[in-house]
Amino acid sequence: MKLFGTDGIRGRANQSPMTGEMAFEIGRAAAYVLKKKHGRNMILIGKDTRLSGYMLESALTSGMCSMGMDVVLVGPMPTPGIAFVTRSLRVDAGIVISASHNPYDDNGIKFFSSEGFKLPDSIEREIEDAVFSGRLKNIRPLGSEIGKAHRVDDAAGRYIEYVKATFPKGMTLEGVKVVVDCANGATYKITPFVLDELGAEVIAINNKPDGKNINAGCGSTHPQAMQREVLKHKAHIGIAHDGDGDRTIFCDEKGEIIDGDKIMAICAIDMKKEKRLKNNIVVTTVMSNLGFEVFLKKSGIKMVRTQVGDRYVVEEMLRQGCNLGGEQSGHIVFMDHNTTGDGAISALQVLAVMCKTGKPLSKLASGIPIYPQVLLNVPVPKPKSIEKFPAVMSAIKKAEHQLKSGRILVRPSGTEPKIRVMVEGSSMHKITAIAEGIAEVIKSNMA
Repeated sequence: MKLFGTDGIRGRANQSPMTGEMAFEIGRAAAYVLKKKHGRNMILIGKDTRLSGYMLESALTSGMCSMGMDVVLVGPMPTPGIAFVTRSLRVDAGIVISASHNPYDDNGIKFFSSEGFKLPDSIEREIEDAVFSGRLKNIRPLGSEIGKAHRVDDAAGRYIEYVKATFPKGMTLEGVKVVVDCANGATYKITPFVLDELGAEVIAINNKPDGKNINAGCGSTHPQAMQREVLKHKAHIGIAHDGDGDRTIFCDEKGEIIDGDKIMAICAIDMKKEKRLKNNIVVTTVMSNLGFEVFLKKSGIKMVRTQVGDRYVVEEMLRQGCNLGGEQSGHIVFMDHNTTGDGAISALQVLAVMCKTGKPLSKLASGIPIYPQVLLNVPVPKPKSIEKFPAVMSAIKKAEHQLKSGRILVRPSGTEPKIRVMVEGSSMHKITAIAEGIAEVIKSNMA
């Protein structure tokens, strides 16, 4: 598709396709495709804290209103909060203006259906066709048929109460000290408030967004500040979100990083013990560590892998009828609570296991083996299928023969202009050399 990647539309703000003009056309197209035949129609728009969010929000709103769609604006809200409020307000769709973990000068547009799930590829294709076909040029509602926009001030409050309700009744976080890195993003008013309301002592960092500091050396992609603060304050746990709040990376009381694989393993064991793990299945992606899969198998839990992207995880969860899935990067979906990765809910589920067992996070994570894994990101002008580059395919085949035991995964990123190289095996020295070798061939042939 021309516009949509694995996580909506994304690019450099004020450059195609993230211009005000294109956002206006996307708004018109989305309103046309998602508009019902009868009754007044309404789409909700939220955003993270990026400077360019104002520009794109206004353009999308204008485009939608020009096609007769009413718009609800909720301001800065985490992506999972938009999914929840979209369902709660019973609007026709939800839109998040965010580039997730990317730098502030990127931005993106992603859609949720009225049920809170990301739109299927077929509807995204319809929106693209409506943008580029020109068939909407002369569709111009007039008079009272033009849409209107209004703001909802209590959206964040609704979401906060919903998140709090996912924590076990009768349980408190009193006596628990928590460091929260908000990445100067959409969770800056959400997670610290939730944890404080539940009784925790909260040390919030990177919670003063200025439009340009989102993800800047902080959050889930740069957790070092969280680790330092945990050790400094002798906290029980560290929680680091990304810019739009749909992922969380943790660190234990010793300052050691606990990624999405280990968190899913911890929660899967707890859910199985309480007979809450539906069909004894966890859905994850091809990026998840082989040690995680071995651990689940020994625990009587089946792992199902999908291609990279939380939307594919959710689709497979629905097919399998299961309620736990996610990604190594920290997108974790608790389907009993929300329809997408939810950083705040993930944090509460981990804290609940700690409280129920009386065990520190380091102890909960200690029995989960993690095989050595290297991930390199190779910048390229425009990611293309690696199958079109014989030299790259030859290098991968040679590396697989050299590795013998382990996994190699090379793929274009769905969110950034990069090729991702993942190598997993028994020797860190060996897999690092293999990954760097493949990366050099990619640079020579694709960059």
